[in-house]
Amino acid sequence: MASNKLLASATKQASYNIVLQVIFRVMTFLLNAFLLRYISKEMVGVVNVRLTLLYTTTIFVAHEAFRRACLSGGDKRNWRQTINLIWCTVPLGFLCAGVFSAVWLFLLEHPDPDVIPHYNLGVVAFAASAVIELFCDQLWIMTQALLFVRLKVVIDSLWIAVRCVITVVLVVYYPHLGLVAFSIAQVVSSAALLMAYYTYFIHYIRTTSGTDNFPIKTIRDLFPTWQMSKKPWTSPELAQLTWSFFKQGILKQLLTEGERYVMTIFDVLSFGDQGVYDIINNLGSMAARFLFLPIEESGYLFFAQSLKRGKPIRDQDKESLALVSRVLQSLLKVVVLIGLVILVFGYAYSFLALDIYAGEMLSSGSGPSLLRWYCVYVLLIAINGTTECFVFAAMSQGEVDRYNKKMLVFSVLFLTSAVYLTRWLGSVGFIFANCLNMLARIVHSLYFILGYYQDSQWGPLWGLVPSGWVSATLVVSWLVTSSSEMLLCCDKGWPHRILHIAVGAVCLLVVMVTILLKEQALVLFVREQWLSKHRQQDSKQDRGGTNSRQTDSKKQS
Repeated sequence: MASNKLLASATKQASYNIVLQVIFRVMTFLLNAFLLRYISKEMVGVVNVRLTLLYTTTIFVAHEAFRRACLSGGDKRNWRQTINLIWCTVPLGFLCAGVFSAVWLFLLEHPDPDVIPHYNLGVVAFAASAVIELFCDQLWIMTQALLFVRLKVVIDSLWIAVRCVITVVLVVYYPHLGLVAFSIAQVVSSAALLMAYYTYFIHYIRTTSGTDNFPIKTIRDLFPTWQMSKKPWTSPELAQLTWSFFKQGILKQLLTEGERYVMTIFDVLSFGDQGVYDIINNLGSMAARFLFLPIEESGYLFFAQSLKRGKPIRDQDKESLALVSRVLQSLLKVVVLIGLVILVFGYAYSFLALDIYAGEMLSSGSGPSLLRWYCVYVLLIAINGTTECFVFAAMSQGEVDRYNKKMLVFSVLFLTSAVYLTRWLGSVGFIFANCLNMLARIVHSLYFILGYYQDSQWGPLWGLVPSGWVSATLVVSWLVTSSSEMLLCCDKGWPHRILHIAVGAVCLLVVMVTILLKEQALVLFVREQWLSKHRQQDSKQDRGGTNSRQTDSKKQS
């Protein structure tokens, strides 16, 4: 029963986290669309790249490993030792904030004070906001470990809302503040996060103390205790686990923030170019997060449950293997078609989309070119994600470990190529470096899948090749929409823009109809899955109705 409750709560928490991520992305998207008309691209570069990197680096070094370690232990967790350990993040946070602030202030290039004044204040504010949030780490651990699911969602939503509202108000009504506005919003939102956690748990402890199994009985228990009876001050196992998580997290941090580290340390782009690239990167990644990530997660779950990990194809169940092959081919066909549609129509509508989103700040410079190349990267992301979800489900544990070592090589190649390509090509070099990284991973996955299906009757990789009619339609659509952009867009007023959009809509409709008519295997697969889902729902409703009628009959008897 406890395991079922934990699974249900974890599932609910995952669902809430997905909703929260969607809300965060949408709010960020709308906030940027609004603020970009009031601030310069240099300001975006300083805030979203330079100062945000300071904040995330401080947070990572000070508490990321501690959080992951302190969530381990389950019901056997000693809360006194756990709280003592997590409070180590506060002095470590002060140390990290001081060291990194000194690097940001004295070793890195400063923006032009005439364009971006108050840079020193911004550095101090963003470092201080990271330290403020460390004071509620023990409450975050309890929220996660004791499954206060809704609390975390509410507080995180409050944190996002406070920062967004304060930023908008200060930027719009007090534009002369410049970087000070973002600094105030950052510090106040962190303080609101801290106050929300302490307010809730202080109230919870006072109202429920002694009436439930909550491990904290007094407010004093939320803070470290220096005198322990016979047990050590903190768990040596947790301390060792923290160090292990820190070493593992370094690679993840470099991969997550690699582009920002390159831009910050090697000074390969101006602050204005950094701002434009960050906006384009956020816009382009929305397709990957909202379209391809759910497909990858569902695909991995299906493959992992259907395949015997590490076993060759001859040892797999033939019926399951046939279904897996068909699903892989269909998923590849879906993501390739979506990626090609984004690539074809993104080329002709990048300028218009950026002009509508942020005006001349994005559409007049390198923005359209960046977004066009990012559409190529989106296609590679789609293929890589789907092939890797199969590969990770089929690999043995030893193969997974060896692949993790290869990932380290891929990461080094990415960072190295990013430095040289960006110095040579500008901000487009980052996208090229990402494309090279994705291509290397795709080649590795294709090599594994080809070897896996060698001498078998199945060929799921044919899903990477669209039908001839669909390919021809996409090529014609690219020619038509590109010509439409040259003739109608985008300096001839809104009537011509609307006509350009109409041309794209007609071409997209033709592409969709061609896919429905010529990709019969894919359409049949989707139809079968859709009908199967509805049959299951109808079956559940029928069983529910039968049980209800039986219950009513018993009551009448």
